[in-house]
Amino acid sequence: MENSRKGVATGFVFDYNIEEKNYLFLVTNKHVVTDAKIGKINFLMNKNGKPQLGQSYPITIAGFEKIWHDHPDQDIDVTVSPFGPLLKKLGESGVNIFYKSIPRNLVPSKDDLMSLDSIEDVVFIGYPSGIWDSTNFLPITRKGITATPICIDFKGKPQFVIDASVFEGSSGSPVFLYNTGMYTIKGKGATVGSRLLFLGIIAGVFFKNEENDIRIRHVPTSVEPFVVSRQMLDLGIVFKASTITDAIEDCLKEHKIL
Repeated sequence: MENSRKGVATGFVFDYNIEEKNYLFLVTNKHVVTDAKIGKINFLMNKNGKPQLGQSYPITIAGFEKIWHDHPDQDIDVTVSPFGPLLKKLGESGVNIFYKSIPRNLVPSKDDLMSLDSIEDVVFIGYPSGIWDSTNFLPITRKGITATPICIDFKGKPQFVIDASVFEGSSGSPVFLYNTGMYTIKGKGATVGSRLLFLGIIAGVFFKNEENDIRIRHVPTSVEPFVVSRQMLDLGIVFKASTITDAIEDCLKEHKIL
């Protein structure tokens, strides 16, 4: 996903199912689309239900910021956009794109969250520092661990922290708990099998300022050059999956669907 500020970020499709109806939404961060007059979203082409690697279909959208519906809490960096109208328009033009959606049933319940340990394995998918497979048009998958318990709201907000290398371009990346072979349930020991839960969306990364990049600062009686740089701490902020369903429900209510 690109915007008119020449930025690159990540977005994904979420399937909100209710009463046997499916509502598809594009999801990313508010800061990705804010003040973006033009945005470009890249999809793979679809043939017989399979992705056509290397065959990209870019969609350019004017008034990009206006197609998004922000989470009603201004401090929650999540925004959504109905995907159905775009799919319909593409279909009418004879364009068949490939996509996979994250189903609502992968969002953990409160009981699911309480069953998780303080440290869990996570994976996230996106375009760190704008890096991607430009030949096959595929994103990059990375992994890490939870740095704060998922069941606890970090700093009183519906978010948690992951210990992983999170770079610019990873904004909007979906985050999953992913176990294969064996996993543990808190208080119940090890379980054989696999587990997949959709945990949320990456929205930020922690930096530490250091004196390495030339800036100007005022000091008593004079102005001196000094150096400041940002050192990433490999800690990322993830807004919980529930904030995405909240944003979608708010959008559906505004359009009198709920």
